[in-house]
Amino acid sequence: MGAAPPITGVLETGVYVDDLAKARSFYEGVLGFAPMFADERLCAYPVGPAGVFLLFLRGATQETVTLPGGSIPPHDGSGPMHFAFAIAADSLAAWRARLAEAGVEIESEMVWPRGAVSLYFRDPDGHLVELATPGLWANY
Repeated sequence: MGAAPPITGVLETGVYVDDLAKARSFYEGVLGFAPMFADERLCAYPVGPAGVFLLFLRGATQETVTLPGGSIPPHDGSGPMHFAFAIAADSLAAWRARLAEAGVEIESEMVWPRGAVSLYFRDPDGHLVELATPGLWANY
């Protein structure tokens, strides 16, 4: 087998939630996300220049969705997941203040060997959300 064609990035990250309205309230109210698409089974938020964060209502994507251009196979998930959003280093204090103002407890804070800082907290479904400054990884 030859070399794989290049992958240029992660386009979508999706998590499954029990109450879509409650999850939307959290991500829109606390993190300031603005939906670019929403219906009764999902909500899509633009994140960064080419990323999309998807909230799926748990159990609402277990059947094939047929659209004019093709179909989306069924999927679902359960249990607490982890994902991270990139933030600027100079916004760290503002994020600490915003989370405190929203009553969101920072569960943990990590200072990484390259100097990055991560804030960890939970969304309403128990997913572990991370806000990370540059320097966490060799490519970030």
